[in-house]
Amino acid sequence: MQAIQVTEPGGPEALVWTEVDDPVADAGTVVVELEASGVNYIDTYHRSGLYPKPLPFIAGVEGAGTVAEIGDGVVGLAVGDRVAWTSHTGTYAHKARVPAAAAIVLPEGISTELGAATMLQGMTAHFLACSTFPLEPGHRCLIHAGAGGVGLLLIQIAKLRGAEVFTTVGSQEKVELATGAGADHVINYRDEDFGDAVERIAGPRPLDVVFDGVGADTFERGLEVLRPRGTMATFGNASGPVPPLAPLRLSTGGSLFLTRPTLAHHTLTRDELEGRAGDLFGWIADGRLDVRIGARFALSDARSAHEALQGRATTGKVLLIPSA
Repeated sequence: MQAIQVTEPGGPEALVWTEVDDPVADAGTVVVELEASGVNYIDTYHRSGLYPKPLPFIAGVEGAGTVAEIGDGVVGLAVGDRVAWTSHTGTYAHKARVPAAAAIVLPEGISTELGAATMLQGMTAHFLACSTFPLEPGHRCLIHAGAGGVGLLLIQIAKLRGAEVFTTVGSQEKVELATGAGADHVINYRDEDFGDAVERIAGPRPLDVVFDGVGADTFERGLEVLRPRGTMATFGNASGPVPPLAPLRLSTGGSLFLTRPTLAHHTLTRDELEGRAGDLFGWIADGRLDVRIGARFALSDARSAHEALQGRATTGKVLLIPSA
């Protein structure tokens, strides 16, 4: 089969379109014919070596498609089932071997494209708003990159939970997208300092929580607008990793809480995985959650997808389509 492989860490040019052996289902796994593969920032970290992986590897950790082969000991799945999954490498390909325990059967009415667009970014938004800092009416949160894949979903989930939402974006088009998702206050960070804007709107240090997937460029200023005992949830490095931090900085900032959560630690059990995915697909089905697919690229053009993602030229979810 054809796949996108990384043999040496690097920029988008490290994504190589090549021929590899077809996967074979072994005990506890299934082989899925992919119909859509999700593109996520973590893929760029794997590609660059920021998050090292054994080489060579097939890129991608999120996908959806149709089960083509069942391994020994697999129950609850059958050939022909439409499934989606995340957090398992190898989805930039025509086929992938997937642990059966990671595969979620897609409900009727949820396409494989929606499945591939929802698993990683949707469940990330879910755990941030529902577990990392369980939002309630009266809470004020700041969501960076509000027009991105996680951002647009996190805005909507935060509003479902009753929070007042501040968000940052970098263009007028993205202002309109974040506003359409329900954000109460949309700040174009190219026009003004986001911290100044937050405090102009709501007064000094008004935020209960900052959800920061940007990293180096926004982290310190985000700490400065948290209330005493507020929470910084840093979950991504789009602008680079956050520099090392002395714990005393949290004390002098008002006994702040700092966490670096990951999806893997919020889907430790099958029940938790099914619960988060079930909430998301239920909200999509009843019209309370809109998943924006902002761009589709042919699988063979994964390099362009990474360039667009890292160049901040995308909104919503980016997908690779193996059949394109």
